[in-house]
Amino acid sequence: MRIIHTSDWHLGQHFYTKSRAAEHRAFLTWLINCINEYQVDAVIVSGDIFDTGTPPSYARELYNRFIVDIQSTGCQLILIAGNHDSVAMLNESSQLLSCLNTVVITTPLQDLDSAIVTLKNKQSQPAALVAAIPFLRPRDLLISQPGQSSSEKQQALINAISDYYHDLFQLAKKKQALVEYHLPVIMTGHLTTVGASQSSSEREIYIGTLEAFPASAFPEADYIALGHIHRTQKVTSNQTIFYSGSPIPLSFDEVGQQKNVLLIEFCEDTSSSQRMLPQITPLPVPLFQPMALIKGNIDEISQQLMNYDSSSQQITQSIWLDIEVNTSDYLPDIQRKIDSLTEDLPVEVLLLRRCKAQQQIMIGKEAKETLTELSVDEVFQRRLALEETVISCEQQQRLKTLFQQIVDNETIGQ
Repeated sequence: MRIIHTSDWHLGQHFYTKSRAAEHRAFLTWLINCINEYQVDAVIVSGDIFDTGTPPSYARELYNRFIVDIQSTGCQLILIAGNHDSVAMLNESSQLLSCLNTVVITTPLQDLDSAIVTLKNKQSQPAALVAAIPFLRPRDLLISQPGQSSSEKQQALINAISDYYHDLFQLAKKKQALVEYHLPVIMTGHLTTVGASQSSSEREIYIGTLEAFPASAFPEADYIALGHIHRTQKVTSNQTIFYSGSPIPLSFDEVGQQKNVLLIEFCEDTSSSQRMLPQITPLPVPLFQPMALIKGNIDEISQQLMNYDSSSQQITQSIWLDIEVNTSDYLPDIQRKIDSLTEDLPVEVLLLRRCKAQQQIMIGKEAKETLTELSVDEVFQRRLALEETVISCEQQQRLKTLFQQIVDNETIGQ
């Protein structure tokens, strides 16, 4: 029995004015090729299929096209909702998709039996059981009790999530006992576990109550396929709990990470009723859009940018850059210098920002100045400089243009 575990596609992500459609299209094509190459029996997507609850039409088209394309492989598809996904939107087509060998689970089910999916091998024999669990919201599991402290609320939520997992696991074990050989029990989840290594693109999904779920509270399933954390990783020292990670970098601090899907293989020994650890093989996802993070002062950045001179090497695709500048110069000077340095290079600067230490120094200096010492334009530029960690180059230019229009209109009015 071979299963591919993937998660956090974030179809429809808007990345500093850039669409990820081409990357996602290339990934889904690559995934179909992997299914064929490795003769995969099932694919489990552990949440965050879409980036928002109202994804653009092209993202829905990619989703539907993948489900159509996977039909030719004979592969089963399990889709669970993550914290970014809209329950209502995924439910719209769930009954239709059930006719296409696809199961969509969006919320914890009252009928627990419906959350247990039997996976079959190429010989159409039962080969694994999936207890499909989506992102669990506190309101799905708990009724708020008056007078509870923060720690009591946190423990109540841990207990409720744990109880739901264990109830489903016990039901799966009962189904497992109905066959003479060992049917692996696979569980899914979309949450943060204690000790997982995160990046800036993941949302805190249990703010105020539960930041991370202890791995020790999971049942002893044969494999637990998790989503939400974008880095491929094993949870603590456990050999059966894994995050597959996202297939493409979703923030610049994920640049340099090898993105993967996980190939999970269970031995199909029908003569044994004993539990066996699965064989887990990361399948490296190609980098479909080159991205880079550059740090340093202007001279150091200039040196690093020379590596992208297309005349000295074959660069066929524009490289997206995040440039962090360590300098005391004001933003207009930095912007012009970076523009001149990158003008003839095959790069696009999506994010230009100061390092945090320099921002604090600037704030300290500016605190000693008064408004009477500064022009209107200087006030605006210095305020904009403090926002660089979240404003892209195109957005900065747009704001400058709008600000200048306002200033011009005020001048004419006077």
